[in-house]
Amino acid sequence: MSIPTITTNELFRLQDQEPTTLIVDVRTPAEFRTVHARGVVNAPLNDLDPAAIVNAHKVDPGTTIYMICKMGGRSHKACEKFVAAGYSNVANVVGGTDQWILEGHPVVDGEKKVISLDRQVRIMAGSLVFIGSALGYFIHSAWIGLPALIGAGFLFSGLTDTCGMGSILAKMPWNSPRDSANQSPPTQNPTRTEPVAKPESGG
Repeated sequence: MSIPTITTNELFRLQDQEPTTLIVDVRTPAEFRTVHARGVVNAPLNDLDPAAIVNAHKVDPGTTIYMICKMGGRSHKACEKFVAAGYSNVANVVGGTDQWILEGHPVVDGEKKVISLDRQVRIMAGSLVFIGSALGYFIHSAWIGLPALIGAGFLFSGLTDTCGMGSILAKMPWNSPRDSANQSPPTQNPTRTEPVAKPESGG
């Protein structure tokens, strides 16, 4: 089925009208701790349990749950997980947290900036390609297989809309939750409403 979408402006207006609107941020806890939209809860995509979220928040079957991530890719996958679990009243936030920030909507600032998951994937892939190419040129031609393997991985990722490297990196300690506080929106941090610098591009 086609996943319904909502813009950040529409979601902001809805949130003002209905403060109890459930918005689930499916980025990693580290990304969430850095900055997130006002009033969202964190449930990382890798560990997403639709039934647990519905039960924990006592979501009525007719109520829509909104999924948000960095730019909309992971949140689309989260919507698909909910649909597969039998809960079809979900919507994907177009443009994600990046667009929410660009529109100047309220956010909660937290810790120092962390590298987003998509950038981590690009850094890791680029490093492996560079290392494999250098070792293949200076040490042994067999190392050329490493860049080829990375290329094959990206081809598979594009064809299947999955990212194995991203899934692995999401489980790394620097991307993992440190405590249960990350599962609900912090209230002790200041909220800012002014637009910030344009966020980095990426998936």
